[in-house]
Formats: sequence, C-alpha cells, structure tokens
Amino acid sequence: MGEHLRRLDRVWIEHPVYFITTCTQNRRPVLNCQAMHDICREVWTNCESLYRWFTGRYVIMPDHVHFFCASHPEAASLSVFVGKWKEWTSKYAKRRLGFAVPLWQEEFFDHVLRSSESYEEKWEYVRQNPERAKLVATPEEWPFQGEMNEIRAEM
Repeated sequence: MGEHLRRLDRVWIEHPVYFITTCTQNRRPVLNCQAMHDICREVWTNCESLYRWFTGRYVIMPDHVHFFCASHPEAASLSVFVGKWKEWTSKYAKRRLGFAVPLWQEEFFDHVLRSSESYEEKWEYVRQNPERAKLVATPEEWPFQGEMNEIRAEM
C-alpha cells in the first residue's frame, strides 16, 4: 500500500458529527423571526423519527442556518436528511407564513468534525455570528439559536 494511503485509518470516523450551513435563495433575509425558528425546530424533531438524524446546536441567521448533526446507524443519507429538512421547512414557511418558494438554495455546505476541539471551535465561531453581524451586542442575546440534542464529536 502506498504511503499516502496508510493514513486512511486515521481519517475514518465511525460516528461523525457534521457541521451544516445552508443559505436562503438569493440570500433573502427572512429567517430571523420566531415563527421560522419554531418551524426549523419542528422539522428537526420530525427528522429524528423519519430519517434518524439528530440535530445538536444551531444558529439561525437572517439568510442562512448553521447546525450540527449526527445520525443513527440506520439513518438516511446526509443529503436525504438535509434535503427533506429544507423541503419541509420551505413547505411550512409557504403555508404558514406566505414565504416565496424556493426558500433555500439547492446546495448546502457540510464539514465532518474530527475532534471535540474542532466542534467547540466551530460552535464558538457560529455562536458569535449574530454579534459579528451587529445584530446583537452579545451572542447570548440572539434569540434564534439553541440545542435540540446533545451531540459531541468524539475522537
């Protein structure tokens, strides 16, 4: 086996935690309201039983969402989970709030966290987004954030 392939055993993570970012279509700033926060949480809860994906910490910004997630061993694929989450949040936002569709851009960004340090660093960066965007004076003041399930990156 070539030298470059020997490190693959150190890269494989049996139960990865993913960091996801997805943006609204044309970066429309429509997400920072309590009704949309409630819809996101409702659909994440539904995804636990339907697709076996569990959402951890999250921050909902006006035009994008960051969240951490992990799957059950018998879960649907990550792309199915995120696709269904986007589909149902979009449907509920249109039905309940009159939002234009599509609500989301087609793609999303995913990153596998390789350590608990990486998780905490990424969370701290995300948690401070509302303050950096000058939406609040401190991250704690931002009402559209939270934690659905306690999930941690382990290595």
